[in-house]
Amino acid sequence: MENQSIQSLLQQFPLFKDLSDEEMMPIVNLAKSHKYRAGTHVFMQDEPLTNVYFIQKGRIKIYRTDLQGKEQIINILVSGQMFPHQGFFRKGNYPAHAQVLEDSSLILIPIQSFEEFLMKNPQVCIKIFRILGDLIVDLQNRLEEKILQNSYEQIISLLIRLASNYGEEIGEQIFVIKNQFTNRDLANMIGSSRETVNRTLNQLKKKGLLRTDSAGHFIVNIKALKNELSIE
Repeated sequence: MENQSIQSLLQQFPLFKDLSDEEMMPIVNLAKSHKYRAGTHVFMQDEPLTNVYFIQKGRIKIYRTDLQGKEQIINILVSGQMFPHQGFFRKGNYPAHAQVLEDSSLILIPIQSFEEFLMKNPQVCIKIFRILGDLIVDLQNRLEEKILQNSYEQIISLLIRLASNYGEEIGEQIFVIKNQFTNRDLANMIGSSRETVNRTLNQLKKKGLLRTDSAGHFIVNIKALKNELSIE
């Protein structure tokens, strides 16, 4: 991929969109493009941190496994997102696995070189801190959901989050979640069981709070789901 193409791609990310050509040039010179096949891993949990990745196209599953091999999905990332956020200003190993769910094109930047650039460019550091701040708020919200909500409420909160992050608005507060999440994926995202998710989704459908289109995509009304949480 030519430098101009890499720059155009990177400047689609909030992190880089306001940077000038002069500010972008050192970053572009560090960047490399790479294609990954579905089913492969970008990196494995506990491998040494080496790169920051930016998704040009495709889907990446970030997940952890415990000593028994049980999978806990942290996030499903799509084009326009970056990972791992923990890579910045941190030494050590990758905290989770990154698996390619469909053929993907990624831009990678070596962490050590990128951090050296950030140290010399405080205006980019500020943008990084804002992104990390948003991530911390999201993780705090998920922790509160886990502690304070029952399984029914956790699944509703998850649907709201997925609609906000991945949904396409097709009406006022009505979103279609076009990313294909299996019930097992949803269960792994909240540390529940597939049976519990199946039961809850059926309850939500009976209440008219959830439906699917002909392609099997979830269609939700975020306002109605939020109202259901307040009722519960």
